[in-house]
Amino acid sequence: MHPSLKKLRFSVKPIPVESQKPVELARSMDVHPLTYQELPYDPEYSLYAGRLTPERMSNATADEMYWKARQGIILRHTGEHPFEIAGPDALKLLQRIFPRDVSKVKTGRCSYQFACYDDGGMITDGLLLRIAPDRFWFAQADGDLFSWYKAHSIGLDVTISDPEVWVSQIQGPHSMKLLEHLLDGPMPDPWRYFDWTEVSIAGEKVIISRTGFTNELGWEIYFRPENDIEMLGDLILEEGTKMGMILTATPGFRGRRIEAGLLSAGQDFTKDTTPFAVGLGKFIDFDSGDFVGREALLAADRTSRSWGIRVEGGTALRGRTLRQDGQSVGRVTSSTWSPYQLCGIGIVHLDSTELQPGDIVEVDCDDGEKRQGQLCSLPMYDPKGEIVRGINTTVPAAPESWPGIKIPETA
Repeated sequence: MHPSLKKLRFSVKPIPVESQKPVELARSMDVHPLTYQELPYDPEYSLYAGRLTPERMSNATADEMYWKARQGIILRHTGEHPFEIAGPDALKLLQRIFPRDVSKVKTGRCSYQFACYDDGGMITDGLLLRIAPDRFWFAQADGDLFSWYKAHSIGLDVTISDPEVWVSQIQGPHSMKLLEHLLDGPMPDPWRYFDWTEVSIAGEKVIISRTGFTNELGWEIYFRPENDIEMLGDLILEEGTKMGMILTATPGFRGRRIEAGLLSAGQDFTKDTTPFAVGLGKFIDFDSGDFVGREALLAADRTSRSWGIRVEGGTALRGRTLRQDGQSVGRVTSSTWSPYQLCGIGIVHLDSTELQPGDIVEVDCDDGEKRQGQLCSLPMYDPKGEIVRGINTTVPAAPESWPGIKIPETA
């Protein structure tokens, strides 16, 4: 453990020594092995999937972090928590857990997946990596799936474990240049969006995937217990810094992921929303078998009630802050300011399906003002995902590249 982490572990457990609670917290508040890189920047952390993730750092503003992801390169140590599902019946278990057909995921590929309760409400989502025919990692977002795996593994020859893998993301237009510089050999070939592969960096075998949570060009690295994590992390940071890379926290990601329509577990979807209600119905494969929640989803309304919103001149408050004709019509689940679109942006969940993109609503903003917002489709731009796939390599300028928005005075 890096010496700086000892200080951090003490600072997040300010409970009397005589209490047993510090031991309990130590089991539920794990620290990324590279957190020491963030400590010089007065970080503030939140708990995510049992791990601490940086919410704020003093090295850059949210806008500066956003533009680094869009124009250059950023590094973020994430809270995503990979669990391993392995054994002869691993695929059978995952077919029970996930509504999307896991059998279609080949070794060397990743897949976006989410799990539901029996009533169709959502638990959490994440990235599935097929490591071998009978071995998978699921890097989950916030929530508890470990108990869910165990509860549904009765009668199956399968082992669910924590491989103690940690994830960091390198994102932005220059991310592949850094990867090419770091590799001991040539770039992976093929190296498609949602591929994963094992490569050598500084003599260390590491797994990387062409994925991320920005919808910008990028890759993620999975540090295993056998890796010299501090050496690799310091190398990535040192070489990336030469290219202008900075460490980032949640605000730098929030704007880009909202624009891209990437949903946040526990905010944009919950136990009370079905995948259809939040626009994720396209990921359900009813022919894949008898997965948990199948009967409820077969009978569910398949119309989405979740959209994006643009607010001229302000940032929407989260919560039940949406109205039309004086009546409450829904809630804002995520929001921030977009320095690219020059307006407030958000994701909303509506009470009915009557409101659609283009409609105008009134929304409370974080400065105490009430403003008009316009519903929009998600993603807000780049609908074909050409940026993240490296097809569109245009680096946007700031801020003149987008004219901002003008909400009509009447609908």
